[in-house]
Amino acid sequence: MSQTFAARFAGVRAPLFVVMVSLLLAGCGVNAIPTSEEQAKAAWSEVLNQYQRRADLIPNLVETVKGYAAQERDVLTAVVEARAKATAITVDASTITDPEKFKQFQDAQSGLSRALGRLIAVSEAYPDLKSNQNFLALQSQIEGTENRIAVARRDYIRAVQAYNTELRTFPGLLWAATLYRANKPMETFTISEEQMQVPKVKFN
Repeated sequence: MSQTFAARFAGVRAPLFVVMVSLLLAGCGVNAIPTSEEQAKAAWSEVLNQYQRRADLIPNLVETVKGYAAQERDVLTAVVEARAKATAITVDASTITDPEKFKQFQDAQSGLSRALGRLIAVSEAYPDLKSNQNFLALQSQIEGTENRIAVARRDYIRAVQAYNTELRTFPGLLWAATLYRANKPMETFTISEEQMQVPKVKFN
């Protein structure tokens, strides 16, 4: 009887040990790094999704403006070139852990934002364009997308902050040094010097 019980106990001891160790590790935060990493990657995917949405809207906007203000060739060309540059950059999972790649991506998107802002401003000089329903609809969609980009960037920044903090604080620091040595801190968006400058207002 006792041998049978001992044999049964020995049979369940190994799975029980595995379950107990798994619970212990989970309680120690061993899953925190991959969980934070996946959340940051998901937030990054949404950033890319919104930037792509903007890129898809721009050709129609350019064609609409061209129909009313073809003489604004420099502005139209600048937008087309900026869009081409922004969409030509290869973006993959390594981008968010590579400072140089991330900066290239951010600089290209910022350049497109500036060019797009100039294109929208052109409408002020052309009343017919400014009142065109197609232009107004596209402008509204662009503005809505810019708001979505801002929200997506904010969510990404928060997710990266949580992930990077997990890598640098206890107990995540221990797991980063052992199980997750390949994990690197992720890059986040910054504000350029140009964006930080206060606009100069002159009264003549």
